[in-house]
Amino acid sequence: MFRNQYDTDVTTWSPTGRLFQVEYAMEAVKQGSAAIGLRSRSHVVLACVNKAQSELSSHQKKIFKVDDHIGVAIAGLTADGRVLSRYMRSEAINHSFTYESPLPVGRLVVHLADKAQVCTQRSWKRPYGVGLLVGGLDESGAHLYYNCPSGNYFEYQAFAIGSRSQAAKTYLERRFESFGDSSREDLIKDAILAVRETLQGETLKSSLCTVSVLGVGEPFHFLDQETIQKVIDTFEKVPEDEAGEAGEAGEGEAEAAVAAAPAEQGGGGAGDQDVAPMEM
Repeated sequence: MFRNQYDTDVTTWSPTGRLFQVEYAMEAVKQGSAAIGLRSRSHVVLACVNKAQSELSSHQKKIFKVDDHIGVAIAGLTADGRVLSRYMRSEAINHSFTYESPLPVGRLVVHLADKAQVCTQRSWKRPYGVGLLVGGLDESGAHLYYNCPSGNYFEYQAFAIGSRSQAAKTYLERRFESFGDSSREDLIKDAILAVRETLQGETLKSSLCTVSVLGVGEPFHFLDQETIQKVIDTFEKVPEDEAGEAGEAGEGEAEAAVAAAPAEQGGGGAGDQDVAPMEM
């Protein structure tokens, strides 16, 4: 994107009907580390990539607990995401105190979208430069929403945001039809596999990703590193085993070929002249 005379203020429309400051905020979401969400009928899984700014620093937290039945994963400006997650936590506590019941996920998402939309109408404010994947469980079932800096929100079966998220989206699009009936373990496995797609060749380790889960009878919580590594080992070691079997088969064929060579040489003569060149 290039600077122009219509992007100095969030309230200035371009002749083509665009708000460039809002689009720049959406671009900030694409620059953040990837965040992934999946849901079945009874569970929601949120996962994200842990990326540190340097080898000497720790990574920033990208998944936040809002309530026992709601969690949020972010991509973009972490500071903005931290402020919005605190707002969501406050809304959940106020609703629980006033009505003595958990806050419905859809209502919280609408409040969050309204808060983001205000920043697109005030010249003294800027849009939030963060995208949020809000996962939760209420009386109507499991839900997964994406809140955009523009104030729009969408409900998904599975979705990915952030840097190199297109590879994860491609994987989720191939698998999403089975997510509705997936078990908790299968949903976690698919989330980790989607995270692996965003790494583009980098070896997946438990230290590179954070995974959280919530569901029926299971409050929001984070999976520990050992549990994540066990899931990773279930599909990372399969290709090695297949490669080992292929190598053993190749060695057997090579030995058979060596053993057959003397026999072919002993049967030389006129018969060798009839053999086609490609078969020699």
